[in-house]
Amino acid sequence: MSVTAPKGFVAVGLACGIKPGGAPDLALVATADGKAVPAAAVFTTNRATAAPVLASRAHLAATGGRASAVVLNSGNANAATGAAGLADAKRTCAAAAAELGCAAEEVLVCSTGLIGIPLPVEPLVAALPGAARALAADGGPAAALAILTTDTRPKQVVVDGGGFIVGGMAKGAAMLSPDMATMLAVLTTDAAATPAQLAAALAAAMPTSFHAVTVDGATSTNDTVLLLASGAAGGGPVGDDALAAAVTRACDDLAAQMVLDAEGATKVVRVRVTGAASADDARQAARRVAESQLCKCSWYGGDPYWGRIVSELGASGGAFDPDRVSVAYGGVVVCQGGVAAAHDVSTLAWAMAGPRIELDVDLGLGHGEATVLTCDLTPGYIAENMRTS
Repeated sequence: MSVTAPKGFVAVGLACGIKPGGAPDLALVATADGKAVPAAAVFTTNRATAAPVLASRAHLAATGGRASAVVLNSGNANAATGAAGLADAKRTCAAAAAELGCAAEEVLVCSTGLIGIPLPVEPLVAALPGAARALAADGGPAAALAILTTDTRPKQVVVDGGGFIVGGMAKGAAMLSPDMATMLAVLTTDAAATPAQLAAALAAAMPTSFHAVTVDGATSTNDTVLLLASGAAGGGPVGDDALAAAVTRACDDLAAQMVLDAEGATKVVRVRVTGAASADDARQAARRVAESQLCKCSWYGGDPYWGRIVSELGASGGAFDPDRVSVAYGGVVVCQGGVAAAHDVSTLAWAMAGPRIELDVDLGLGHGEATVLTCDLTPGYIAENMRTS
């Protein structure tokens, strides 16, 4: 049931006419009783901020971190659409609120799709009465399907926190980069938590999940992660650590699903850097390798060419000593002390051939470490992005 697995939430996904051919393109997630509950969010760092991000950010500020519903559309990002786009986002919230019996400021809105094209707001608004009537406790999968763009499959997760549940759905397949991605994620929980607790839980979850993925180094205009808490599980307020742990597990899972479904990807690559002089140096090094087109092409070809790895590490901007670095694929050390290391060729070939590659780098300089999840670069990615999509 994904986003409706926690008690107190309902959802629906349907077609409103934004996408051609009748594909699902409108999702609505709401509290079962229409009342506002504690909520928190993390938004894009891109200064070309989309209208729905501006509207949702303002609504959370106005309510002190409470929300009754989230309206999500796919097929159009409502980004780079000026004042008219912001008016459309606010109109969407007001229309949903009228159907749900809540205040417009208690509705959050998300959009994903093409940038710079006016949102077809009329069919979206016209579909909201039917969407509100169709809200159901088993509507999570349909909602997860309706928010997809170039994704090939829905991303959903359910985590048992021990006395409470965290559920979620997400979309994202490209323009994925650390510090958010071309992604939307709505998470819900039936734990009893304050807006401050939810914000802290998201802050704890982001570094290992949505801030630690990259497909192409591009950061989008619409990136949004939302977390709502119904408190319907009972049992009193949840502990901060327990909530953060469950939310982190959910976000980690969704982030991994997005990279696995990246445009054209055939391999998921986990780049882990240890032994850096600082945590910041480790993050710079991991990201530099993860976003290197040369490295990504090597991974597509199953080629463990470690020279490209060392070159990118040296160019990352952090402290680096070529005589101390080591590189390993799937536990097979191919570079030690900055030079080639003897290794078992057949074991290495096996490590490179599968759909998941583990790349470990030790810089030999300190205790800083970081991990970034990425993928290979394939002709499929080019085919998808050689045209407007």
